Amino acid sequence: MGLAVILGLTAPLFTAPSGAAGPAPGLAWAACPEDVKVPAGIVLQCATVPVPLDYRLPEGERIDVMISRLASTKPAARRGVLMLNPGGPGGPGLSFPADLASHGMPASVLDGYDVIGMDTRGIGHSTPVSCGFTSEQEYLGNIPPYAVDEAAVAEQAKIAKGVAAQCAANDKDGRLRHISTANMARDLDRIRAALGEEKASFLGYSYGSALGAAYASMFPEKSDRVVLDSNVGDTHLNREGLRRFGLGAEEAFPDFAKWVAARHESYGLGRTAAEVRRTYFALAEKLDKTAVNGLDGRLFRLATFAGLYGKTRYAQTAQWWQSVRDGDQAAAERVAAEAKRLSLAATPSPTDNAWSVFLAVTCNDVAWPSEMRTYQRGVAEDRERYPLFGAAGANILPCAFWPYAPTEPPVAVKGKGPENVLVVQNRRDPVTPLRGGQLIDEKFGDRSRLVTVDAGGHGVYVLGGNACALNTTTDFLISGKLPKRDVYCR
Repeated sequence: MGLAVILGLTAPLFTAPSGAAGPAPGLAWAACPEDVKVPAGIVLQCATVPVPLDYRLPEGERIDVMISRLASTKPAARRGVLMLNPGGPGGPGLSFPADLASHGMPASVLDGYDVIGMDTRGIGHSTPVSCGFTSEQEYLGNIPPYAVDEAAVAEQAKIAKGVAAQCAANDKDGRLRHISTANMARDLDRIRAALGEEKASFLGYSYGSALGAAYASMFPEKSDRVVLDSNVGDTHLNREGLRRFGLGAEEAFPDFAKWVAARHESYGLGRTAAEVRRTYFALAEKLDKTAVNGLDGRLFRLATFAGLYGKTRYAQTAQWWQSVRDGDQAAAERVAAEAKRLSLAATPSPTDNAWSVFLAVTCNDVAWPSEMRTYQRGVAEDRERYPLFGAAGANILPCAFWPYAPTEPPVAVKGKGPENVLVVQNRRDPVTPLRGGQLIDEKFGDRSRLVTVDAGGHGVYVLGGNACALNTTTDFLISGKLPKRDVYCR
């Protein structure tokens, strides 16, 4: 099918109901499943919310969405619920309220809200979907060989086409096509109603920013205080968003290189940031030619990219580089295994279920180009523009061969509505670079304010270390008042 035909699918194939829900009977709270691990002293409860599989048929088949609750222990301070999403798409989130609490979420927020985690539709303890990935398959997604050319894109296309067919063959119950950001946003409103709340607040990281933007756009009068952290740039992850991974790597790498250069006497990887960058390319090209115990140039680059997520990963990443330089075969095997574990990059749980949801949401939200030449041109461009990450973000995904056309257009960001969206963004984020935060802030217009943080890493509020960003976001969640103007946090 030609590119023009695919991109022509812009009109909705149906008029979807909003999915807005009225009050629902109380939920049956109980202990969370045993594999939902929480730190000692933190009590989470879990419950199941039934939602329509297909919102065009609200009385039709139901699926389950499991949610968790870290309840406020101070009724006088409680002001509502704060729904969370950790990213993905495909990231399980039942433990996330406890994770943030253990990372230092301010007590004023924990007192002010029942903090609600969830496994969004299709993932984990919610009714799951599966493409049938196996560990032997070792599908690494959109991470091709980095010394890439047109022939390599054609080879990747064979893999992508096979994965799309595999997903279709395993989708015997027909649920995969209903895993989308718009439906997840409708689920959020069902959860709000099931909790008995007139409005709900939301805090989402990475892909969670897209889900939060969709919720604030589809249900502006039901959304209370919305924080979008580490931003994709829209309500969906499209090809442009994936290609920004390359931009993010280029912007984030200098922080790591300076850190390593300052410790040259310990690691011996370069006395200057420029020398460290040259070391990176030398090691990667060495592994391109000869893999060591399963560690090739592709996995080395992926492991390094994951190492840019935050300063806490810098030391281990530098140690990996040392091991590769010194020819440590046992260490190379460990690095290869870790890179495979991290192959979803922005998704915390690289399993069959998580990969299946990642692909379903990404491919269902928006129509992707189907012509291979489009991807070959993008690969050639990004190989030159973003040599650190290579052309991985521009290469072909199973979305080019996805068996289902989008059932509705992507959620449009709604700039008219309550001024209740706070966009927080690190300047040097490897996955969701600053441009993503700027884009979503521009789309929301007067409804939002942008908090730009002069820092690297992925994740700002609670997960980052910037006092200004923490204070600004906490104040918004407690007071409900946006800053009068955009904020720059040094």
